[in-house]
Amino acid sequence: MPIFGAPWFAPLAPLLGALGPLARAGDWPACVVGLNRIAAERSIVNGQGRPVRFIEASRARPIPYESHIWLHGEVPTRTGEGAWHDFFNALIWLSLPRTKAQLNALQAAAIERDGVGARRGALRDAATLFDENAALVIVAPGPWLQTWRAHDWRGLFVTHRGVLAHNWLPVLFGHALLDKLRAPYKSVCAHAWLVDDPALLARPPGDGAGFEPAWLARLDSVVAHSLAEPGFRRDAFLPLPVLGLPGWWPANDDPNFYDDRAVFRPLPAASPS
Repeated sequence: MPIFGAPWFAPLAPLLGALGPLARAGDWPACVVGLNRIAAERSIVNGQGRPVRFIEASRARPIPYESHIWLHGEVPTRTGEGAWHDFFNALIWLSLPRTKAQLNALQAAAIERDGVGARRGALRDAATLFDENAALVIVAPGPWLQTWRAHDWRGLFVTHRGVLAHNWLPVLFGHALLDKLRAPYKSVCAHAWLVDDPALLARPPGDGAGFEPAWLARLDSVVAHSLAEPGFRRDAFLPLPVLGLPGWWPANDDPNFYDDRAVFRPLPAASPS
């Protein structure tokens, strides 16, 4: 069973409070009803302004998944195997809908232009990584950024540990990432997308019951706009071993936690020119 009190689930706390008992009980049809009720209450729409609804995956039309969402506003959602994965996908739609709609629009446009081949192409590849495995990291400028880019994990999480709490804030976005963290393990690694908005750091989220709606709405707007920029590509991500985040996992209070090079990997050597 997922540990819904873990810090990585904090932004979803109100939704998990409402729907988590149904998910734990495996009552996925009732979960879908609840998801659609909340989507209607929040007026969630896709990039064309179509109301978003979650439908049983077996009812989806025989067209690509992203095209289905773009054309009809319907998000195919499994109620059997894979239900947890799709449940977290739905929760992100409800929490950060503009970002989800932007990702869907990018994917649908690429499919319309290029079709669905054996390879996704650079844009769809980046969008898929983001959708499945992104961590949004609101971060202030400082030496920790250079340390992070150098893969100096001890420097980042030990030397800068005391100042990180006031200078960055991770929010997990990828639904596959959240699904993995139902049963966390040390090597879970996110693709971090840096968010440059000091106002998001100036106001801390909530009181432990979740992140405030106005704060999430601002984050959603900032990130959705950033995905329309030319810099949206696979190499714009930074690796982020999630259980290394200070305060997120008790074992990382020991600095030796970061010596595991299979998880906290050094920067790859540059290829010879």
